[in-house]
Amino acid sequence: MSTGIVALGEMGDKTQLLAMVLAARFRKPWPIVAGILVATLANHALAGLVGEGVARALGPDWLRWVVGLGFLAMAAWMLVPDKAGEVQAGPGRLGVFGTTLVAFFIAEMGDKTQIATVALAARFSDLLAVVAGTTLGMMLANVPAVFLGERIARRVSMRWVHGLSAALFALLGGLTLANVGGLF
Repeated sequence: MSTGIVALGEMGDKTQLLAMVLAARFRKPWPIVAGILVATLANHALAGLVGEGVARALGPDWLRWVVGLGFLAMAAWMLVPDKAGEVQAGPGRLGVFGTTLVAFFIAEMGDKTQIATVALAARFSDLLAVVAGTTLGMMLANVPAVFLGERIARRVSMRWVHGLSAALFALLGGLTLANVGGLF
């Protein structure tokens, strides 16, 4: 669940655009991929811990409403795509890996996929599985962007991908509010 939601949510996102910018600028894909991985693991682990803390603090009834409404808000947010102009690649003084790590960690702060990780960690009790899943989703969306860049962006309809992502978030929000599966 975490992998699919984040992979779809990441399509056309500013961090995917950042991956393309870094690949075009540095033309060294492996240090960029490594930087994305480390930044995502750190960022999503922190987001997962926040989600887990929220789950403990709110209790099951409030949590169900907060997470369910949060997923519905994410569905709406998915329909507002990021713009390429928001992406800035920093100077190369840190090297390719360091520049990628810092740029991705910062770009992911407050991003859709980070908020989704918070919500997923609040919804599902296995923090390690959520962080692993969301990180895998980020890698599935960003690694091809590093290697294939602009060719992918031209062939995949971001409107369709964002619509599908919004539908999945809306479904998850509705199921959470209806307490389907008795997870709350």
